Order: sequence, then C-alpha cells, then structure tokens
Amino acid sequence: MAASATINQPQFTSRANGVRYSLYLADCLEWMDSRSANSIHAIVTDPPYGLKEYTHVEKEKLRKGRGGVWRIPPSFDGCTRSPLPRFTVLSEEERADLRRFFSEFARRALRVLAPGGHLFIATNPLLSHLVYLPLLERGFEKRGEIIRLVQTLRGGDRPKNAHEEFPDVTVMPRSAWEPWGLFRKPCEGRVQDNLRKWKTGGLRRVSGDAPFSDVVASSPTRPEERAISPHPSLKPQSFMRQIVRAALPLGTGIVLDPFMGGGSTIAAAVSVGYESIGLEHDRTFFQMAVAGIPKLANLNGNGRGSADRGTSRHDTRQQKLVLPDES
Repeated sequence: MAASATINQPQFTSRANGVRYSLYLADCLEWMDSRSANSIHAIVTDPPYGLKEYTHVEKEKLRKGRGGVWRIPPSFDGCTRSPLPRFTVLSEEERADLRRFFSEFARRALRVLAPGGHLFIATNPLLSHLVYLPLLERGFEKRGEIIRLVQTLRGGDRPKNAHEEFPDVTVMPRSAWEPWGLFRKPCEGRVQDNLRKWKTGGLRRVSGDAPFSDVVASSPTRPEERAISPHPSLKPQSFMRQIVRAALPLGTGIVLDPFMGGGSTIAAAVSVGYESIGLEHDRTFFQMAVAGIPKLANLNGNGRGSADRGTSRHDTRQQKLVLPDES
C-alpha cells in the first residue's frame, strides 16, 4: 500500500500525561490538503528552512558524516558539536525554490488553522525573509518574532585560508540568537469574540503577573536529549515547552508540527498537556520520534530525568506502529 493511500490514518497514536498525540509518516503538504479546514489551533515547527539540507542526497551525506551542505563543526570544551547546514552555499535557484515551497506551505497552513491560530516557525537570520514573505503574501499576520538567545559555534570565523593575513577580521558575526517567526491567521471579529468561539487569537500568559515574552534564554540542546533523539536539528525541551505552552491561549486545542523531525515539539506538547499531531516524511526520523517522544516528555525542564515525572504518569497506551509500504 502506498503512503498516500493511508494519509488520513496515523501510523502511531498514544496517550501520555492524559493527552493524545498522533504521528503520521506523510508529506505535510498532502496531509494538510486532506485535513478539514479550521481544525488545528496552533502550528509550532522547525522546518527545513534551507530546504536543500533535508533532500535525500544531502541526508545521505549527513548520515555518512561527510560532504554536502552539512558541516561538522570542531569540538569545543571536550564536546563534539552537532552538524550545521551551510546556508551560504545556496544558489539563487535554490533560494527561489525555498520561497515557492513556503508559499505552498503557507496556503495550506492558513486553511487548516482556526481563525486566530498562531504559527511559530523557526528560521535562520540569513534566510528568514525567504520564509516570512510567503507567509505574509498568503494572508498571515506577522505578530512579532521570538528571539531564542542561544550561543552557538556558527559564524565568527576569519577569512578561509587567510587567517594569518587578516587576523582581526570576522567574516560573519558569531551567532547568539535564533529567530522564530510568530504569525497569526486573522481573527473573526474581536480577539475576545475569537477566543470565545475558536479558543484562539492570543497567547497563553506565563502567569497572572507575567505575559509571554518574545525573548527566551536557551541553552543548546543537551547531550541527554540528543542521546534520546539524535536528530541534527533537535531543539531543547526547556525552550520548546515554553513556546508550545504559549501557543494555546486557553490551554485547549490541537498543536500541529508539520516537520516533526526528532519529535521535540510533540514531546513538549505532551509535557504541558496539549493534544498534538506530528508529521514527518522521512522514515528514519519518524521512527526516531516514535521512540524518543515519551522519553523526551519524561525529562524535566533542564533535559535530565526527573523522579517526579515517573512512569505511572507517562505510561503510554500505544497502538502498533504501522508504516506504509514504500511501493
């Protein structure tokens, strides 16, 4: 049976922390075409924002550990860093493809989101305009940008093969932040009316005294989490839980991650008690997420095991994993 024939049938479902999550091995554009309009309350996702880095050819090079768009950064303080995609190598044609892809994504995302539903979408300072512009052109409202403050090893290098000649020159600034675009499907009438009808339109406050902020301090993803789900773009639970929680203003609804990867968004949704749906078209990453989500959700906020989140709370009632044939 082909994958397209089972697009409406999740390959994995489970209940954890009292909520359901469903995972689909599917192309996100095809899946959203098959989904009812206005049936998703928030989208939180870390897409392939360079697009090229997750093509079949580049993933094979990544898994072999050499060549292609992926760069293996040097070790630092005894830690081996995860691979990083080099977006400066993208051609003008590849950048045009990227913009076209996100235009098609935006059209479908706007249809499946309920009025007032928010889209949190990770990107990169070099490419954010190619991700954001198609969303605006399709009708999304830009509501700001979440700044994830995180120190990485990206940037800060001297000119390649000319380090000694130009010792005081940095080709690019050392990256210390990651942008997450914040967009909203237009509300029906006033925000208060939209909240009453659709339970969307705003963001959930941190507390009665503190609103959700657009600057979130974040460490890199911890080794404990990467050991559970070794996806190259895995985001830390300490960060993901904050933005996923904010995505549903009344704490109810369905969170969708159309580019599930290693499952960090879905694990965060499980942790904060939200129903969620994850989509992933790569079979290896899909299986990684299936195995990793309950373990990631069972970590405390700093990425380590927590005794107060015992197995009794997070035991899962799982359906058998059924993957469609590759024919």
